[in-house]
Amino acid sequence: MNYPRSAYLHIPFCHRRCFYCDFPVVPLGDKASGENGPGSSSIKSYLKLLNREISRVCVGGPLSTVYIGGGTPSLLSSSQIFDLLDLLRTRFGFQSGAEITLELDPASFDKFSLDGFLNAGVNRLSLGAQSFNDKVLFELGRRHTSKDLHEACTLVNESFLNGKLFSWSLDLIQNLPGQDLLSWKEELLEALDFSPPHLSVYDLSIEKGTVFALRQKKGDLILPTEELAFDISRLTSEVLKEFGYSRYEISNYAFPGHASRHNRVYWSGASWWGFGQGATSCLSGKRFSRPRTREGYEKWLNSKEFEREDQFFEVSDQDQLIPLDDLFIVGLRRREGIDLRDLLQRMGWNEDLFQQNIANLKKRWNYQIEMGWIKQRGSRFYLSDPCGMEISNQILVEMLLWWDSVNDYSCLESRL
Repeated sequence: MNYPRSAYLHIPFCHRRCFYCDFPVVPLGDKASGENGPGSSSIKSYLKLLNREISRVCVGGPLSTVYIGGGTPSLLSSSQIFDLLDLLRTRFGFQSGAEITLELDPASFDKFSLDGFLNAGVNRLSLGAQSFNDKVLFELGRRHTSKDLHEACTLVNESFLNGKLFSWSLDLIQNLPGQDLLSWKEELLEALDFSPPHLSVYDLSIEKGTVFALRQKKGDLILPTEELAFDISRLTSEVLKEFGYSRYEISNYAFPGHASRHNRVYWSGASWWGFGQGATSCLSGKRFSRPRTREGYEKWLNSKEFEREDQFFEVSDQDQLIPLDDLFIVGLRRREGIDLRDLLQRMGWNEDLFQQNIANLKKRWNYQIEMGWIKQRGSRFYLSDPCGMEISNQILVEMLLWWDSVNDYSCLESRL
């Protein structure tokens, strides 16, 4: 059986909702912390629901990666993290050397709580920095300050250098309001002072219903121009390459041996378990998302639908674990790109048909190839770094138009 080897647990609690965030979160207030502090009863009742869902799964193999995300999972106590991991260990087991990641907010932990998380079994941390600039942090609606972030990075890096952690990651956001090349380079260099083994650098995305979306609608949110955004993204790639980082996905960079094994599960086409409010599982090509609100999640757990979810938890022996459309899209985001021969053969192409049409395909993508944005190695196509990856959205539109034209393999030859 192709049982998932990865599990994601969603912890929805935050001190506050950031101005760009549309994740399924439950704000508890700035003073919410501690196992017996404000908001603790809400956390405890949620964990009971989460435990109930995890315990519902009757099948599975040992997990190689676990990711506890949110929200702000570091609002939980170390004993609560231990109990969650112990439940997963009981239900599934852990493979030797399993990667177990916990997301942290810089203002939500100290050395004592950090040591508690590591003793509970966490061996990789993801620190949500977003920015080292206090003015930017305020504009984002973040709770932590640059001072908090420096202290958090120091604590986490000390644990890493002392061998208590396998790895850790730092999250940053680029192309923010008011950002320019100089200020962004200063932030990058400030982050690199701590030599995080992994960096995730995301472009700001304006999501419907967020504070930023409302400000943009009012004309009160001035973002970098398209040209400046390109220059900022290219600067990121150049600086991180100079410091020894490898770009293994459009938004992710790592030192050798420190790429996120859990995230690569999503991008490679494997299945995974997802548990908790708003979480998504992918099993045997079928995706299933839980309700995004606390009330909806609890209602679902108490419904007959949840009790009838036997078919959802069945895992087949089929080789194709997620839809080919997803493999095409996420594959193009990776450094390795996509092997079109492999993908199209899964859609019904034989080798002769592939060879007959590969020339037509290259004509379709000729401009992008001539510009050096798309590279080819045999039957594998991938975006160049930095040029292709920096304008990935524009390139992906054209590539997806081609993909849509061949999605019905019974008409492949006529459509190309």
